[in-house]
Amino acid sequence: MSLPEIVSREQWRAARVELLAKEKAITRARDALNAERRRLPMVEVEGEYVFESGDGKATLPDLFEGRLQLVIYHFMFAPDWDAGCRSCSAFLDQIGHLAHLRARGTTFAAVSRAPYTKILPFKARMGWTLPWYSSYGSDFNHDFDVTREHEGEPVERPGLSCFLRDGERVFHTYSTYERGLDGLGSTTGFLDLTALGRQEEWEEPKGRASSLGAPAGSDRIRYHDEYEE
Repeated sequence: MSLPEIVSREQWRAARVELLAKEKAITRARDALNAERRRLPMVEVEGEYVFESGDGKATLPDLFEGRLQLVIYHFMFAPDWDAGCRSCSAFLDQIGHLAHLRARGTTFAAVSRAPYTKILPFKARMGWTLPWYSSYGSDFNHDFDVTREHEGEPVERPGLSCFLRDGERVFHTYSTYERGLDGLGSTTGFLDLTALGRQEEWEEPKGRASSLGAPAGSDRIRYHDEYEE
């Protein structure tokens, strides 16, 4: 096994300070990239999709659960599979309490092509309580480029898509796939992909921090059992 070099505390501190300058540069670059992402144009979703869950049929606006934003994780689970993707399962395992996303007007849900009769027992096996919908029989996965045709056969790939709602109108704001999912799983990581962001006053472009009509960003953080819908 190749291990780091052993040095004195002073040498370690000097090396750490040098690395810290590079880390801060990446943080500033990431903030700039997130701002550019929030400036992306959006496109209205005009197709009518029908999903299924334990509560019956649902439309895309229904998936928002009354909130302004929706983050969908495209979970790889084809109709002919007996279980969901292992890597996608590891991704969902790392997601914490959804109350912190919901407090910022953002709903998180998973969507798969498998029928809900297959999703339900697997969801129970994994012990997940997050919303998970079946898009079986619709073009949703194809339209958002997570199911592709290869030599005449559908092929799944992981991805994540963000949506913004204005009344009954739904807009697609962002999608990322495969390695674009690296490092995601935290509340701030998901919010950084959305049009409204973390809703902090320091974020660009201005004017989105007060989108929920409440104090911006960090001022709204509570224990997860203290939030009010």
